[in-house]
Amino acid sequence: MTSLPRGRAANGHRRRAVAALGAVSAGLLVLSACDKPTPLATITVGKNSVSSETACYNDGKEVKAADLAKCLTSSDIKSIKVDPDETVRFGVDPKIADNGWTILMNGQPLTDSSKKTYRTIPGSVFFNAQYGASGNSTRVSIKEGDKTVTGLWTFKFKKDA
Repeated sequence: MTSLPRGRAANGHRRRAVAALGAVSAGLLVLSACDKPTPLATITVGKNSVSSETACYNDGKEVKAADLAKCLTSSDIKSIKVDPDETVRFGVDPKIADNGWTILMNGQPLTDSSKKTYRTIPGSVFFNAQYGASGNSTRVSIKEGDKTVTGLWTFKFKKDA
C-alpha cells in the first residue's frame, strides 16, 4: 500500500515542485534572451591561430557605414604575429563564404571576392609598402558581402622577425 504525504509534508513537495518549475522556466527565459553568435573568421600563421566573432554583423543585412568605421578603427581587436616568410591562412564560416568575402588591408581591398571558405596569402604581403603597408603592424579585415557589407572581422598583424 502506498501512502501519500499529508499536511506539512505535502506542502514541502509542492514547494519543491514549484521551485523546480520556476528554475526551468528561468533557464529557458535566459536562453531565449541570448544573442546568436556571429560566424567565426580564423587566421592561422604557422602553428598559431586566432579566431574572432564580430560586433559588425547584421545577420545578412547591410551594416551601417558609421558602424563599419568604428569596427575598422577599433582598438579592441585580436592580434597575431606574422613571420613574413610564413603563409597566412584565412578561414571563414560557410555562412560568410556563401555571401562572398574579401580580404582588406588597412581598409583597402587586397583580394577579389571569394565564395570559398579558405584562402592563403604570403605573410610578406602584409608588410610590403607596395600593398599599402607601413611599419611593423597592419590591420587586416575580412569583409562579408559583395555589393553591401553584411559583416566585418578585423585583426592586427604584428611583424614577427
